[in-house]
Amino acid sequence: MDLIATAVLPNLVIVAMGSMVGKIPGAIRGGLHSVAVHELSVWFVVVTVAFALSMLVAPFHAALASAAKVRLTYGLQSRLMKAVSDPTGISHLEDKSVLDGLAMAQGTLMNFWPADAPATLVQVWSSRLVWIAGCAVLASFRWWMGLSQLLLWPLVRRPLMRVVKENVQAFGGNANVMRRADYFQQLSSRPLGAKELRVFGLGRWIIERFRSTWLIGMDEVWKIRSGMYSIMARLGFVLLGVYLGSCAYIAWSAVKGTATLRDIAVALPVLGLTMIFGTVTFDDISLEWMVSLLPYVTQTELSLAARNASLDGKRPVARHTAADIRFDDVHFVYPASTQEVFAGLDLYIESNRSTAIVGANGVGKTTLVKLLARLQEPTVGRITVDGVDISDFEAAAWQRRIAVVFQDFTQYPLSARENIGLGAIEHLDDDVGIRLAAARAGVDGVFQRLSAGWDSRLSREFTGGADLSGGEWQRVALARALFAVQHGASILVLDEPTAWMDVRGEAEFFARFLELTSGLTTVVISHRFSTVRLADRICVLESGRLIESGSHSELIAADGTYARMFRLQAARFVEEDQRVMESQ
Repeated sequence: MDLIATAVLPNLVIVAMGSMVGKIPGAIRGGLHSVAVHELSVWFVVVTVAFALSMLVAPFHAALASAAKVRLTYGLQSRLMKAVSDPTGISHLEDKSVLDGLAMAQGTLMNFWPADAPATLVQVWSSRLVWIAGCAVLASFRWWMGLSQLLLWPLVRRPLMRVVKENVQAFGGNANVMRRADYFQQLSSRPLGAKELRVFGLGRWIIERFRSTWLIGMDEVWKIRSGMYSIMARLGFVLLGVYLGSCAYIAWSAVKGTATLRDIAVALPVLGLTMIFGTVTFDDISLEWMVSLLPYVTQTELSLAARNASLDGKRPVARHTAADIRFDDVHFVYPASTQEVFAGLDLYIESNRSTAIVGANGVGKTTLVKLLARLQEPTVGRITVDGVDISDFEAAAWQRRIAVVFQDFTQYPLSARENIGLGAIEHLDDDVGIRLAAARAGVDGVFQRLSAGWDSRLSREFTGGADLSGGEWQRVALARALFAVQHGASILVLDEPTAWMDVRGEAEFFARFLELTSGLTTVVISHRFSTVRLADRICVLESGRLIESGSHSELIAADGTYARMFRLQAARFVEEDQRVMESQ
């Protein structure tokens, strides 16, 4: 009904106005009480009602389009979030083709949103129906005039829409470049880089990088678009000629007396209406963009679903909660690299004991955590639990058995309670457990000092929010992992657990290390030997392989790589202590 009303009412207003104008001469001749005046009054009422209805249809149509857009935007974004979140690992988030497809599916690169397609389609078809109804009105005046408008439409639209399709395809091929341009634009408006941009005076540089990158991405698009402008110019002369010829014919008909005043008053406005809607409008171009983006949504879903299905095992993991873990001849190369991080790594992690991983920067300590948590998959080799390859397990169930404090832990802009409870989301209402985990991590006192206590939102970007220091945030991340342990996780991984803490915080963690790791299969990655030395077993990595392992005392006695690293760090601390004493 909305479409029909949108199509009929504009033409009805024109026809009614033309009919009203046609009655004016008769009304003037007949006088105030003549039949012609009565007919003029009737047509005036029809014009008023039709115009009023057309005014009402517009906001109604806009409201329906807005409601549809909200629902469709939510639906599409939910589908994309699910597609991106479902895969077991995170390698797809480092895959150029996936990221390009995701950016196109979201419509963020060119501000054409796929969710707008249905509402825009309605708008386009509303315009087309207005035009078709106008052609019918013209045909009632002269049949060939309405028919010529119908035949002219595909002649004009086909070459233009072909260029529009080529334009969209060219832009899709440059999605990677446009993502880089979008990165520079986002960098200028987000808090993450705000400090360095100002301290180092990078504002103009960022703007110039955005501009130059964006121009590179748009170069091919503009070349194709210039061809469209050339076609539009040529077709514009054709349309202008048809319009002027039609107007001349209407004028000639009026002079010869073969067209009435009503005919002229109706035909001229309708002719202008059909000429406008019979061409390629911005809505047509927008719709083509939006429709072209929809396949990216499906492609993203299908490709990630297939990837996830190929990695997800079927074996239950519950009975392997406390078992030995082995890395057997593991090789690993990141997708965008050719250099092996691991080149035949053999590593044994004993259950219910703590194992520390040490080595120089870049030896793969954090990558080891990703492989253990199945965030990445070995290129060659396997990781087993009691001889069972972890890839045979249900991926999500296996990951829930691992509690990790990542070096780049997440700072959620949520309440203090939620920041810890997310470690076991299904137990978010376990307030006692959350407080216990916070106490074990030594962060409960911090929350008590906040204005809203445990309900304080940990972000200054929100009204009433508060921020924490780096060390306090690291304790929150530790508490989150401990809360996961309280609810079933049996492997605790600590990746540089004191990197953000000051000397006092590190000392407190050092004192609680044995308590925190007691009875757990724990993997500790740290360059600070004050923590590492407490582990039951220490493994030293170098050149992608395990070169030493043993307890702290055993490795010191062996006088190998670990001993040299330990003495080097210990000597530095002694020198610092001496400098402090001398300064006093």
